[in-house]
Amino acid sequence: MSAPLDIDQLQTFIAIVDTGSFTKAAARVFKTQSAVSMQMRRLEERIGKQLFIKDGRGNRLSAEGDKLLNYARRIIRLNSEAIAAFDDNRLEGTLRIGTPDDYADRYMPEIIGRFAKTHPNVELYIVCEPSADLSEKMSKGELDIALVTHNPQLRQSDVVRTEPLCWVGSANHPLKDDAPVPLAVGRRDCQWRQLACSALDADGREYQILFTSWSSTVVASAVLAGMAVSILPESALRTGMKVLTQADGFPPLPPVQIGIMKRPGLSSSLMNAITDHITACLDNITPANVEDDLDGDVKTYPRYYPRLRAGHMIPGW
Repeated sequence: MSAPLDIDQLQTFIAIVDTGSFTKAAARVFKTQSAVSMQMRRLEERIGKQLFIKDGRGNRLSAEGDKLLNYARRIIRLNSEAIAAFDDNRLEGTLRIGTPDDYADRYMPEIIGRFAKTHPNVELYIVCEPSADLSEKMSKGELDIALVTHNPQLRQSDVVRTEPLCWVGSANHPLKDDAPVPLAVGRRDCQWRQLACSALDADGREYQILFTSWSSTVVASAVLAGMAVSILPESALRTGMKVLTQADGFPPLPPVQIGIMKRPGLSSSLMNAITDHITACLDNITPANVEDDLDGDVKTYPRYYPRLRAGHMIPGW
């Protein structure tokens, strides 16, 4: 029988990925850098695969290391849930969480489900509003945690996920080539609306805003009905939507980053518990199947890890 994976080694491995550095990981797990390096060598021996590849003065995560990352996070999460299930000193209280409704629709079911299992004595109070409104509530101390669209020019947040932002239309209702692009977007202060308009302006493409709503359900309904085009993060794509690319006359868009805002003074136990669940759950998100604009076949888009993927540099081994 094969020996089980070492939990401590997996925790160190995740710390390296999350911090992007062996040195910073050592500080997080309270070990020396040499001890961290030794743990990774032993983990590589146990797996029988190279997890990191030398790249100049640093190291990058290998394809095998990227593969292990998903399993490592799941093992650590389940281990934490098992320990919490028998903990007589469970966390208690109320945690006020804010999120835009499009993030709530895609991310919150798993986050809430797993957190409730691990911490059944904590009451979750959920507020669904646009990122700008959530940021204001955070500044007033009305929320403890907020999941927002990261925008360092407007608010400070810790990035927990990065993924592509896509133009989307209906897979069953083709656009008219000679007409202005009909848009379904958020309110005037919506970052994605501003990105969409700026990209079309720069490309010289005419457009008309037909639907304005902060509700992602309304926007998605307009798209699926073939009445408008919108932009959505990769994980929010739905069956029946078609990704529109430069071949369709749509300019490329920058990736979107999702960040966490935390209230100063929040219990560190509560903050760490919910932050860990959010990070782990976002890691498990798999985009829906949508129509590929190139060949019409159903295509599943690749997962995007929040901090690091194979090929990214990790200095300090």
